[in-house]
Amino acid sequence: MAKKKKGGGEGGANWMDTYGDMVTLLLCFFVLLYSMSSISEDKMKAIIQSFNPNAIITQTDPEGNSGPFADPEVGNEQPGLDEIEDAQNEVENMMEELFAAFQQYAKQDGLDSAVSVSMDGGLIYVTLMDRAMFMPDRADLLPESYVVLDGICSILEQSKYAIEEIKVEGHTAQEYDDRPNDPVGDWELSGARAARVAAYIHQHTTIHPARLSGEGKGQWHPVGNNQGEAGKAPNRRVELVISAKEIGSELYKELAVLTSEGGIGVQPAESQNP
Repeated sequence: MAKKKKGGGEGGANWMDTYGDMVTLLLCFFVLLYSMSSISEDKMKAIIQSFNPNAIITQTDPEGNSGPFADPEVGNEQPGLDEIEDAQNEVENMMEELFAAFQQYAKQDGLDSAVSVSMDGGLIYVTLMDRAMFMPDRADLLPESYVVLDGICSILEQSKYAIEEIKVEGHTAQEYDDRPNDPVGDWELSGARAARVAAYIHQHTTIHPARLSGEGKGQWHPVGNNQGEAGKAPNRRVELVISAKEIGSELYKELAVLTSEGGIGVQPAESQNP
């Protein structure tokens, strides 16, 4: 007796493979069309408002550029290279003027032996000799030092927007020829003198305190040989080391955030002798 053939042949599901290939090709085709198309702004608005009739469409440029869709809250926070270069040139001009002003100030009668000025590597160094500033072996300011510091503060104020940082460094001389100074007293004296000058600048200018620092150097950065009074006197000093802003640098950005710069500064205290 003949055997019956089984129904539903073995290739009955092959159509699904062909269908899947066709859907994949159609998907690729539509992706290609989409990549070549441009989005109509009006149609996009219509689609959004069809879902939410009360939607408010705000057109902004997230990069904050100066085009018609610029975000007014962002603005042009990334200036072009030309603008950065112009700003840096302006800073350099202001630093040159600052240096010239200090040179002129140091030439005044009575100040030539108390204040000296130099520039090296883009840094301005203003040196204040201790005999014109402090009581012997103490950090107390002499009464006549207020006039000197007031003049310095006035000059700094005029060029504050070009200044990145003012480091106030205190130095001492080696008291004895055969041994170094007592470490505790040496570091404390140099640090305290630097702190007093930094605090005076803080109190009598609108330079933000984040741009000021005070540091004691002790006897370890001498400019004289410490032999006799003539070799010790130059070492007893306080130096202002003034650096210029470097537009776009990391330090510039950090200090700009700290000081909220763009014109907002700290109001100076009432000028008075501490």
